[in-house]
Amino acid sequence: MVAAVSQSESGRNRKLLLGIGYLVQGLRCFPWMGVIFFLKDGLRVEPSTLQILQNSANLPMVAKPFYGILSDSFYIFGQHRVPYIALGAFLQALSWIAIAISGKSGISFFSITFYLLLSNLGASIVEVANDAMVAETAKQRPSSKKTKPSSSGELQSFVWMASSIGGVVGNLIGGVAIDKFSPQMMFLVYGILLCFQFLITLFIRESSLDLPKNPSHIGFKKQFLELLNAMKKPEILYSITWFAFSYAVIPALTGTMFYYQTEHLKIESSVLGISKVFGQAAMLLWGVVYNRHLKSISSRKLITAVQVSMAIFMISDFLFVKGVYQQIGLPDSVYVVLISGVLEVLYFFKILPFSVLMAKLCPPGCEGSVMAFVMSAIALAFIVSGYFGVALASYVGVNGDDFSGLPQGLLIQAVCTLLPIFRASWIPEDVKLKGKQN
Repeated sequence: MVAAVSQSESGRNRKLLLGIGYLVQGLRCFPWMGVIFFLKDGLRVEPSTLQILQNSANLPMVAKPFYGILSDSFYIFGQHRVPYIALGAFLQALSWIAIAISGKSGISFFSITFYLLLSNLGASIVEVANDAMVAETAKQRPSSKKTKPSSSGELQSFVWMASSIGGVVGNLIGGVAIDKFSPQMMFLVYGILLCFQFLITLFIRESSLDLPKNPSHIGFKKQFLELLNAMKKPEILYSITWFAFSYAVIPALTGTMFYYQTEHLKIESSVLGISKVFGQAAMLLWGVVYNRHLKSISSRKLITAVQVSMAIFMISDFLFVKGVYQQIGLPDSVYVVLISGVLEVLYFFKILPFSVLMAKLCPPGCEGSVMAFVMSAIALAFIVSGYFGVALASYVGVNGDDFSGLPQGLLIQAVCTLLPIFRASWIPEDVKLKGKQN
């Protein structure tokens, strides 16, 4: 009976730590909304420059396997997850507060780039530690027959929803705050919030989380070899390769669309905020629906269906830019809120079923490094996608004043989105996966 109570308490502690962690990371959209408007209105950068900065700031995310191997093999005061969460929160708080106190006249394009890189370094360290805890907890066997295994996706759905709630709140407040306060105030508020996360994390001992003992607490070099051995498994290597390719092959036009909506259509920032809230609400709903109804469906089928849906939404954007919806009486602001908001987050819908699949495939002892490699591949794919999008915008002749080539760019984007479907067989079927595990 005492053991059951202890396990219940450890479960609550895990959900508290992970809930706060994913919630705060979901709230990152709040200061980033300030960054986008600060770059556009304060530093007056071009759409291509804005998109290059947005994607280049994600470079620290590419080194996630290094952070994963480090957290798997190097313990700090007998702990290898919680200290890294605290470190990541501290680096983020330091960077956002530094941007806030610099002032508009005291910060240059290069200095804000440095601070954003530092912020994403901290965020990537936090995400690696959090993702590793989710993965290794999902591998734990239930203590009784009545207890459902975490690998069913329950914990993944919980943290997904926590992140989505953070996104909803962050975008809702951000859409209003950008008109009422300066971007520096938004940076300061988020920096203070990160300070609270840092302090809370300091008071949580890893021993209270009942994490599985790492049988391969063996050092950095051997942990790296463990990762290489895991990546030699075809079902892991092919899945990650396909998943990264499915993002990298799509030329992202997010910066161009942002300028089109704000400069050409004169969409207000509050409408963009509501659009992002609607998108985050869709992500939250997706987490609930997946947890209740879609877990039994093949991951390959779900991921492929999302990929096709993305292409359909991009064709809808083509019709939007051509003015088709306006001709039938649909206001631009309504389309931006309902359709653009969903398309922006639809990119991430694939991550939930894929993370559940990878949690099943992760070898024991190197969950952190394998899941970090997955997120690193996704981050690198997004960077390639962003640069690819800048090249596409240049090719079709789109800039801050001329959007005549945007419809052609959107059609090319939709075609590129469909290309990975022809190699969807690289994602293993869940039935085959179960057979291999038994």
